[in-house]
Amino acid sequence: MNKKIQSSRGTVMRLLKGELGLLIILAALCIVFGIISPYFWVERNLLNVTRQVSIVLTVAMGMLCVVLSGEIDLSVGSTAALSGIAAAWVMRANGSIFLGVLAALAIGLLAGWINGTLVVYGRIPSFIVTLATMGILRGICMVWTNGKPISNLPEAFATMGAGYVFGSIPVATIISLALVLVFYVLLQRTKHGTYIKAIGANHEAAKLSAIPIQRYKVLVFVACSVMCAVGGLITTSKLLSAQPTANDGLEMDVLSGVILGGASLAGGVGTVVGTLLGSLIIGVINNGLNLLNVSSYYQDIVKGIIIILAVMIKRNKTNK
Repeated sequence: MNKKIQSSRGTVMRLLKGELGLLIILAALCIVFGIISPYFWVERNLLNVTRQVSIVLTVAMGMLCVVLSGEIDLSVGSTAALSGIAAAWVMRANGSIFLGVLAALAIGLLAGWINGTLVVYGRIPSFIVTLATMGILRGICMVWTNGKPISNLPEAFATMGAGYVFGSIPVATIISLALVLVFYVLLQRTKHGTYIKAIGANHEAAKLSAIPIQRYKVLVFVACSVMCAVGGLITTSKLLSAQPTANDGLEMDVLSGVILGGASLAGGVGTVVGTLLGSLIIGVINNGLNLLNVSSYYQDIVKGIIIILAVMIKRNKTNK
């Protein structure tokens, strides 16, 4: 009998520490904020939450790849901002939305390639590389725009960030969920996801298994930065303006969502579903605190505490 009870307790604890636990936390937060602020459950606000989360969730998919490989990317906010500025500059120059989108994706691809190349071939820790490129790219944003927003963009471009499908579903939400599905298949159902996790879990074992480690490490940084470009496009589209300070602090929300979702900064551990739930939790917290008129400074404190607690829980779980 005692063995059965202990087994049941162990099963419950594993579920609570996993994705079911995240789902329970998400539901609890929604109930609490719904009680404190009646406006939380208003349809318009819920749709606004999904639109806000779409940017974090999109970038988080790329960040998950980087973290799974045992690396980190702190330049996501700056990359998103620069991509948005490139798109806006091209669109205002010739009016072509298509070329603007290509310009943003090209910036993302180039930024990711630079980060990955410096980490892999320059043998510089990813923390140092991306901390440096975070400042460099943000500086380029300021120099390019002279610190001023780029506006007067084509009205049709607003559809991506502010448009709706079927009259109520944000286009940005559909884009982010489609990308979640793509990354779920990539990381959970293909050899590429297995290779990325293997590299992060045990570098030497992956090397002995003839996995092309250098190629995959560069590719995860490219994937992350391209997702940043998509996030930057959504931000620029929503505002119909490219701001040099846009997406400032995005790395905090993205890392919070990824780590809260169960990914280990040591690499090799993490799921797409966990990252989805973690990002939703961060989005609900941001929205709920905004409804309560809590200063953004306090919100940063809350997210910082969440990261520390998530890492501590993960470490305790690993030690056991």
